[in-house]
Amino acid sequence: MVNINRGPAGNGNDNGGNSGTPTYPQYLHELPQADEERLEKIFKKLDRDGNDRIDIHDLSAALKEFGLSHQYAERFLKQSDQNQSGDVGLAEFIHYVREHEKNLRLQFTHLDKNQDGKVDLEELITAFKELGIEMDRHEAAKLLKRMDKDGSLNISYDEWRDFLLLAPSSDIHELVKYWRHSTYLDIGEDLNVPDDFTQSEMQTGMWWRHLAAGGIAGAVSRTCTAPLDRLKVFLQVQASKQRISDCLQYMLKEGGVRSLWRGNFINVLKIAPESAIKFAAYEQVKRLIRGNDKRQMTIYERFVAGACAGGVSQTAIYPMEVLKTRLALRKTGEYSSILDAASKIYRREGLRSFYRGYIPNMLGIIPYAGIDLAVYETLKKKYLSHHETEQPSFWLLLACGSASSTLGQVCSYPLALVRTRLQAQAVTIGPNPDGSVAVEPNMTNVFKRIIQTEGPLGLYRGITPNFIKVLPAVSISYVVYEYTSRALGVNMT
Repeated sequence: MVNINRGPAGNGNDNGGNSGTPTYPQYLHELPQADEERLEKIFKKLDRDGNDRIDIHDLSAALKEFGLSHQYAERFLKQSDQNQSGDVGLAEFIHYVREHEKNLRLQFTHLDKNQDGKVDLEELITAFKELGIEMDRHEAAKLLKRMDKDGSLNISYDEWRDFLLLAPSSDIHELVKYWRHSTYLDIGEDLNVPDDFTQSEMQTGMWWRHLAAGGIAGAVSRTCTAPLDRLKVFLQVQASKQRISDCLQYMLKEGGVRSLWRGNFINVLKIAPESAIKFAAYEQVKRLIRGNDKRQMTIYERFVAGACAGGVSQTAIYPMEVLKTRLALRKTGEYSSILDAASKIYRREGLRSFYRGYIPNMLGIIPYAGIDLAVYETLKKKYLSHHETEQPSFWLLLACGSASSTLGQVCSYPLALVRTRLQAQAVTIGPNPDGSVAVEPNMTNVFKRIIQTEGPLGLYRGITPNFIKVLPAVSISYVVYEYTSRALGVNMT
């Protein structure tokens, strides 16, 4: 066991009786052997570097395993660090946890309506209702299952205490928030199903902070992977197979290193309107699906709502998608700015040109959103069926997100390629120079031409840099989102 250095008169002391160090109650000296062993075991597990002190890095690493924000670690440390040293020793830890456990016992007693030492689903729902906490039966069952380690379909005090031991508050509303936020992240790239927000998050305005954090993460991620994105677009419009190295050399020779980021500014610019419109549409569709029912949506309902929201947002911002493609493919000096590009395209090709490729883009939303969400949820459930009490690690979440996003892209990629080809083709208004009538290409014609001249593999041209982009994109998004959400005062959910 880790040794507790008890100062004079049996007072627990982390620093050998140094001045300024707080003393602790006599119960530390009289702590039952079983409790002392249990708490020392927890302390050792939290003490990642083995220096007999728990600091912010130790706590953050431990809480990340629960899928929780760095903020919870900061709050726990602030409350348990009695001598303001920036870390916590064993005596301080035991003192704080013992007081915390007394409050947890009190809260558990309030939940345990029939006083049988266990809290079942009905008691949980009744207690939440009395506390004014909005929670449907489905979510209550999920919370109970998360805490129910032995599969008994109820929560014992030990399960309640162990799960909430690191919660930085004893207030029941804060405990429920901690309990709810100990969950998993959807980190698929460009996931078409927005986040679900609780009623409290909607009323307090926390939702816009989540969206802002996601927008900043998306902007950084897209900027970091922009060269791969431009390379993908460049390869997609080639009628014959090109080597990635040859295309890269051409782009560098034609416009220099800065040219690798062509089209990125408008790609970042469209994040805010797209996210805002998608979120608003998603909330409206949810209301239509659920009516006055406050229940959680099923995966199928989330898919339908997400696909509808994606369709609405894409319709609204689609001209920006066309501009992004044209700017990514432009030659040096062709356009001086986004407005110059929009003006020239409008004059030469008319308003319809800004919606070229719209149909395959809309059709691509359905397989991408459906497969991405379904695969991610399936992988999570598969993991949880074998690890009931263990939270998925960051790397596992990253793997699930990358795998689901990749499969979604594989299935929708031919439609994305046809969309890019249509967006890139300039069709001049009026007759051709030779007097013939200009025929505007459509989705069917482009599909047939690719199959006839390039074969089925032509529909997957440029997919390699797209695959290479997935892992760094979701990794960067995850990290930036975590730090940004912390700065904005929101928890990663």
